[in-house]
Amino acid sequence: MPTLIVENLAGVAIPVPAGATLLAAIQAAGHDWQHACGARGRCVTCRLRVVAGAELLSELTAPELGYRAAARLRPDERLSCQTRLPAGQVSVRVPRATQLPHIVYSMPE
Repeated sequence: MPTLIVENLAGVAIPVPAGATLLAAIQAAGHDWQHACGARGRCVTCRLRVVAGAELLSELTAPELGYRAAARLRPDERLSCQTRLPAGQVSVRVPRATQLPHIVYSMPE
């Protein structure tokens, strides 16, 4: 099964079921993740920074392309509510701007 490694959550490995978004997989694994718009791609609060394996992720969606054009989503960032991982292993980090206050993040951003 594809795997998402969140480096600054102590390297937690999250299995990503077929067809699931990264956000759905993160939540199914019991992790709290910021997502203000309810996973509809209308904000950038669920973004993650891709450290390795970006080529394995699904194509950019229309909302992601729009946020990139508006300089609200960096080239190494993706929206977890829009992105899928069909195969392989991807390493990501939670950007400081979207870290939740009640979670202890390792390896500062």
